[in-house]
Amino acid sequence: MTERVALVTGAGRGIGRAIALSLAKSGWSIVVNDLGAAPDGLGADSGPAATVAAEIEAAGGRAMASTADVSDWEATREMVAAATETFGRLDGVVNCAGILRDTIFHKMSESEWDAVVQVNLKGAFCVSRAAAEVFREQGGGAYVHMASTAGLIGNLAQANYSAAKLGIVALSRSIAVDMARYNVRSNAIAPFAWSRLIGTLPEETEAEKARVARMKRMTPEQIAPLVEFLLSDSASDITGQVFVVRGNELMLMSQPRPVRTMARLEGWTADTVATHFAPAIRSSLVPLETSPQLFSYDPV
Repeated sequence: MTERVALVTGAGRGIGRAIALSLAKSGWSIVVNDLGAAPDGLGADSGPAATVAAEIEAAGGRAMASTADVSDWEATREMVAAATETFGRLDGVVNCAGILRDTIFHKMSESEWDAVVQVNLKGAFCVSRAAAEVFREQGGGAYVHMASTAGLIGNLAQANYSAAKLGIVALSRSIAVDMARYNVRSNAIAPFAWSRLIGTLPEETEAEKARVARMKRMTPEQIAPLVEFLLSDSASDITGQVFVVRGNELMLMSQPRPVRTMARLEGWTADTVATHFAPAIRSSLVPLETSPQLFSYDPV
């Protein structure tokens, strides 16, 4: 069997770490990328990436550690070059790196917006773009990007994170469309799992405490099987899709398509929109609810 190589960002902790270890156990060689920053993106520490790489090697696998900043164009290109030089190829990219700076929208600063979009969205772009050249030359490859139901559905005090994560869904879809001719696939997963980032959730009200208790029942290790499947040849016909993993639940999510359509040959005025179109669509409007409200039940 040809050696398979995956680059996993944010692999020093949490979901990224669980995915890296799971893939390594299945025989993948792993580029363990993690800047080692705090949940808000500040600081750097080479320890997390080195520790996971050493753990993989101690178990008989192959790994290399990288502390490249995923939002740095040149650093990501150097990381991909080092990966192909070390392992000879690159077959999969899993974009897990992310940060949070939660603030209610009317109090959010420019720096809080920029930092989250920079790491979550630009980071996924930079790493994916660097790998695209390798995938195109090889004639194959697969991406899996971590999105969030904060973007798919909505969440309080996360306009920056929600926008970045929904942007990742659009990025994944665009990659799938543009790279299909080179046998390259791209899919997104919105994961539910207790991690260092989720550990920043407030626990003041009874509802908040219940939500955190529910999250703690869902582990990063439960995300890994779907990622491994999507990177494998068994998923050769699956691309441009959005999934949710919630404990032992796997979900294929819908994507925006027309729900109700109405046309007037004579065109529209504000009055006819109000009297004809608005009444017809009201029963189909999407309710203004957040991810915790939609997924209010205990995970399986």
